Amino acid sequence: MAGGGTGSRILPATAAVAALIALLAAQIWASMHHVLGPLHSLLDDYLGNPQSAAVSWAGLGLACIGVPARNRMLSLGAAAVLDGLVLALQAACGWHVSIGTGPTLALTALIVVVCRWPESQRRTALHAIAFGVLLIMASKLADTWLLVSIIAGPRVLDQYVQLADRALGEPAWLVGQALDALGPIPSNILHVVYIQLPVAAVVVAVWQLRHVTTSPWPRHNLLRTFLVLGVIGPLGYVLFPVVGPVFAYGPLGHGLQLADWPHTLPALSFSPRPMQFDSATARNCMPSMHSAWATALFIHSRNAPRWLRWAGGFWLVCTLLATLGFGYHYGCDLVAGIVLCLTVESALREPERGWDRYRVRIVGLGVSVLAGLLLSYRFLAVAMAEHPIPAGFVVLGGLATVTFIFYATWFAAPGSRIALWGGRNTRWGERRLPEPAID
Repeated sequence: MAGGGTGSRILPATAAVAALIALLAAQIWASMHHVLGPLHSLLDDYLGNPQSAAVSWAGLGLACIGVPARNRMLSLGAAAVLDGLVLALQAACGWHVSIGTGPTLALTALIVVVCRWPESQRRTALHAIAFGVLLIMASKLADTWLLVSIIAGPRVLDQYVQLADRALGEPAWLVGQALDALGPIPSNILHVVYIQLPVAAVVVAVWQLRHVTTSPWPRHNLLRTFLVLGVIGPLGYVLFPVVGPVFAYGPLGHGLQLADWPHTLPALSFSPRPMQFDSATARNCMPSMHSAWATALFIHSRNAPRWLRWAGGFWLVCTLLATLGFGYHYGCDLVAGIVLCLTVESALREPERGWDRYRVRIVGLGVSVLAGLLLSYRFLAVAMAEHPIPAGFVVLGGLATVTFIFYATWFAAPGSRIALWGGRNTRWGERRLPEPAID
């Protein structure tokens, strides 16, 4: 028992130290390049100039999962009052008007209060608070990483991805033209869905973790997948720098664009090359992390009540349409992002199952398909544009294969034929309990 307790304390402490080192390193890098770093951004949150209201409120919401109802209402109410006071002060002084300082201050006060609670109550509360703080810090680190992607990738590979995207029928151009034709209302809806993805994730996470004050924490939940995706996915930004069609080919290209997205397709060129781009646009297209996170949200809402299942499906469809219709991503980015999500989720899901050959198979397949996609986009783009039908079949076939094996491994009903593909009719599948509602 003592050893287990020690281990349970060492792991969070190690994670906290690693997070602090990452924040300090990112801030030092940002200061050296005269840009806003995560610690500077956090200071702005405290001083009435928050960078993201949604993330601050989402972080407080997650933290409140682990505290009793009375403390939860007090924390949320205090955050709302503080945000109102800050808004009034900003308006009176003629400053930039924004919200998010209230939840930041309330979360800080909650940490101080919780640290004085009895150990059993404190442990659960700090577990939830850690997730809330991690969400906020991860968002600020991500903002700094976008700046890293610009400096690390002065030349972008959009010409290669645009050629490869012909194998998928140029979906960014098609959806972009459709949104233009439909008018402002669909675009406004998609815009809200796109930027409020963290809020949707918190709704699903709150439902999954709603019993943590009276029951043990689930060993796997949406937040774990979100955080791991946030660590792994952005590595692609520096390995495969891409800015997206609205920048490389559209009106946000600052004079460097090659066409008029979404109204005209660029001329077919079989001599793509890395193109110099500006020092203001993030190279954050490959893979599409919005698609990866929305897919994770969809997966984790499958065992929820019907309204939340429908909401998860709605958020996934709208996110995919927004990433294409606003010109933020190519179709190839979306395929890579979804494959990445299914691979990471397979590595994390049902930890009690262990690393049997079926988990190894789906993770290995996902890694292989993702690597094959990225290599194909970079080195076979011309061949994909010259032979779009077979190339599109291969790309979508790879995605379909990973999706099918993922479903067979984790969701197929034991006893069905599909379950045979995922080992759910094996000794493990026979002895496993029905999936708990929280996952």
